Amino acid sequence: MKKITDERLILQNLKNIRFAYVIQTAGIIGILGFDFITNGLEGMRENPLWLVFMITTVISLYLSMNISVDHEKSNKAPKKGLTISLLVAVMISSVVGFLVTLTDGYTINDGLVAGGILFLCSLVPVFYIYYLRTKQEDDYDE
Repeated sequence: MKKITDERLILQNLKNIRFAYVIQTAGIIGILGFDFITNGLEGMRENPLWLVFMITTVISLYLSMNISVDHEKSNKAPKKGLTISLLVAVMISSVVGFLVTLTDGYTINDGLVAGGILFLCSLVPVFYIYYLRTKQEDDYDE
């Protein structure tokens, strides 16, 4: 097979892939929705399609982060963005942890665990965006 070099054909191929992805995602959501109606939330989460849906969603979001950083009009200071993002992550995690402690049946330890997990999960995208911005800044300097 020869590599496609015509930009129009490449763009059309990407549009076809996007359309197939949308149809596939709609089918997965439909199956999970049916599973939710018939078996409830736990039954839906036990379905292997739930894992496939979550993995493809996370991968899609990380790939779109790469595009959004490249699309930024002005070069943002990576360290300033990292600091702001970390502060926002700490604040959101603290608020969620505090709200968990206010819920009946949960203790301070539960709030610390929930807030800690949320904070750790937010570190991955924060540092990924920082990496992309520093890489873009290095490329811009060259």
